[in-house]
Parts: sequence; C-alpha cells; structure tokens
Amino acid sequence: MGLNDGMVGGRTESVDVTVVGSGPNGLAAAVICARAGLSVQVFEAQPTFGGGARTAADQEFAGVSHDICSAVHPLALASPFLAEFDLRARGVTLAVPEVAYGNPLPGRPAAIGYHDLERTCDELDDGASWRRLLAPLVERDDAVLKLVLGDKRSIPGDVVAAARFGVRLLEQGTPAWRALSGEDARALFSGVAAHTISQMPSLVSAGAGLMLAMLAHTVGWPIPVGGSQAIPDALIADLRAHGGTLIAGEPVASPPDGVVIFDTAPTALQSIYRDRIPSRYAKALRRYTFGPGVAKVDFVLSDEIPWTDSRLANAPTLHLGGTREHMASAERDVAAGRHPEWPMVLAALPHLADPGRIDAQGRRPLWTYAHVPSGSTVDQTETVTKVFERFAPGFRDVVVAARSIPAAQMSDHNANYVGGDIGVGGNTMWHALAGPTLRWNPWSTPIDGVYLCSSATPPGGGVHGMAGYYAARTVLRREFGIKELPKLSP
Repeated sequence: MGLNDGMVGGRTESVDVTVVGSGPNGLAAAVICARAGLSVQVFEAQPTFGGGARTAADQEFAGVSHDICSAVHPLALASPFLAEFDLRARGVTLAVPEVAYGNPLPGRPAAIGYHDLERTCDELDDGASWRRLLAPLVERDDAVLKLVLGDKRSIPGDVVAAARFGVRLLEQGTPAWRALSGEDARALFSGVAAHTISQMPSLVSAGAGLMLAMLAHTVGWPIPVGGSQAIPDALIADLRAHGGTLIAGEPVASPPDGVVIFDTAPTALQSIYRDRIPSRYAKALRRYTFGPGVAKVDFVLSDEIPWTDSRLANAPTLHLGGTREHMASAERDVAAGRHPEWPMVLAALPHLADPGRIDAQGRRPLWTYAHVPSGSTVDQTETVTKVFERFAPGFRDVVVAARSIPAAQMSDHNANYVGGDIGVGGNTMWHALAGPTLRWNPWSTPIDGVYLCSSATPPGGGVHGMAGYYAARTVLRREFGIKELPKLSP
C-alpha cells in the first residue's frame, strides 16, 4: 500500500494495528506486526518521523545537522532486536570511536573511557578498581544484556552474570559506591550513570551506568553516520516494504479502530480514551509522575574545541559534571526543583566519528543537554558555555550560533518529553521493572486492544526498540494468536 492509498481523512479505512508515535520503539512494533502479515499504520504528530532519533538541518546553516534528541547509540549495536534487524546490512554505518567518552576534571587531567578496557585502566589513578568493577561484566556481556534488556519476567539464563551484575548494582547504587577507588574513576562512572537524570547513588542510575560503561568496552559507543535519523529511516524503509503506512503531522485525538500500540507517555491515553478507561487505571494515570528535565542547546562551531587536556579532542561524547561529588550535588538540586550553578552537562561532537557532519565552510554541530528541574523555562546557553569555558578557555571564540530549547519547550518537539523529561517518567527502578502501573505485562493496559511501547515501559530509555519488541510480541499472541515472531533479517 502506498502512502496515500486507501486513506480516509489521513487514516486507512481498516487496519489490523495502529501505532501512535514513530520513535524507535513504535517503529519496532510496527515492523514486527507488518512482517507477521498484519496491516499496519503509524501516526506521528510531528512533521517528521523518528521520535527521539531524528536529525534536522540547522535553521541557518543547511550543511550542519543537529540530532534532535539522542546522538550516540551504544544500544543500537547491543539491542537484540536491532542486532537481528541488522542495521549494517541495511546501509546504516555505526562508527565506533576509540574514545567512548571523556570526563573533564577541575585542576587535573580528564578521565577517559576508551573502547579498550585495559587502556582505560592504564590511565586511571586506580585502574585495578575500574577493572574489578567492569571486567567481570565484560566477560559475560551477552548474558548481562539479556538481563538488563530482558522482559524482567524471565528467570536469568546465566546465574553467574546475574549475580555479578546484582552485586555491583547494590554497590554502586548505595553509599557503598565508595568501593570504587580514585577520584577520576568515580567521576568517570558517575558521568555515565548520570544519563538517567536521577539522584546518585541510586539503583536506577547504577544500573544504567553499569550497562553503558560495560558497552563502552564491548560494542563501543557508536555514532550513526549521517545522524541518528539513519536508524528510524532503516526501520521505516522495512515497514513500507512490508505494506505499512505512515502519516506524519497528524496527532491522534480519538480512539483509532482495532488494536492500538502507543509509543507515547502513558498519560496520553487520558485525553484519547476518557470514560473508556477503567477507574482504577485512570487514577493511576492521573498519579503518574515525570522526572527532572533537560534543557537542550545545539551549538554550531567554526573549529575544534580548545581543550586544556588535548585527549578530549578525540572524545565524541562528553560528561561535563566535574567530580562525582559535584555531579551528585547538582542532581540533588535538580530533583529538589533548584537550578544548579553548574549542572550536569552531556555533550556530543558527532563529527569526530563522522567527518561528513562538517560543512564546506568547516562548521560542525555540538549537541548538549543540561539537567534542570522539570518544566524549567530557563535558557541554559550561557550556563553550558561557562561549563565548557572551565575546561576549554576560548570556547566562546569558536561558537558560530546556539539553538536553545528550555525544558518546558521540549514537548513541542516530542510530546512524550513532558516538562523536558526525556525518560518519559520511566527512569525509576519501579518503572524499569513494573512499567507505568503494576501489571504482570507492563506493555498491556486494561483498555481493550490498547498497548504501550514507549520508554515508560521496560526496559526503559534508549534507542534499542526492545519495548516495541515486547509490546508487539504481546499483541501478536493476545490479539491475533500468532505465537512465533517473524524473522527480522533483511
């Protein structure tokens, strides 16, 4: 079926499955359902598809493109769904840099996380401590990934891997996190753990930190060549090849017919289904909470950043939160609704792995997030600039332009990001295990034929498609009696 074939008012007359939202999870669910032989349509409220993995040209310099949400994708190589889908075979290049991430530190050399575990350990004050933390997980990375990205309802297949991960989770998620020695190693791990935008130490930040730090030493932290948009574009091409239809620029305000899978915040169901929602579930949706937000600042640079520590010039991903103690303090402030003078700042320079992101005049993008309280209206451009100036005096001189999106406006670009929460309320241990509400199957809802597949459901945030995979698996079995999932390889 072509894009406009059989549509009435933008909608097809009758389809088996409607997916609302075209992020990687929604597209994963749509691809699986379409490959199973079902008719599928996808609705996207934004004018372009891709959700949290979109890329768009700069408003002034067309040769420079910015990743609208995510920019670096370790889970794109690690996800079981995307591994079977095989992005590489579909023409997507995921460039893996030698340096996974760097963490500048005040008054001393930066901490660098290399793709190579031993090189990382060699440059840390106490490399043996970093090795003790991560080497046992690296040795059993496949089993650890199955545990972390699993459906949380299956008995772990590798008890040794589960025990190793569990011990480290309890250690780094509690005050026992002091077991990791060395100021540089502690900062290095905390910078990774801070991706969850939650207080530290906590189990959810520790879990994310362990997984992402492990991936740095296994698959690496890759940059999609051409921008993050390459990933949803590959999924979209496969969906269309199997008869799926996509409609952009059309929000869903009333219940679609048939089975519906929502790649949205759970609260979106309130305005769509209204009195069709069972009272207990409606109460749970009203009580659903979102976490702290991010303020985004996209810079256009004329040259490389003049780092004091030259090793940072090779780091496409940067954690600019200072020491572990400073990061933990800043995250506490944000959780309490205060703006830290020096917030946690995450940054990415995709051109270091993908030189094609530099335009003919030498301009290149710098992607940044600053952690802020939920709903913040504060423009963080100057704050982020000052953070860079701490470690790269003269940074201002290479800034050509800055594009600021305060946390309160993040939902204008993606309705899921309520108050700037890019984790869609899912970055808590409770939601990572149980989903939006306490249900044995967190991708289901008590509304007939309605399912969820966003980052608010397990296994949580990241460009991995696994929430879409589990939602599609549930839909195929419950709604259509299809027990065997379709093959995903090209």
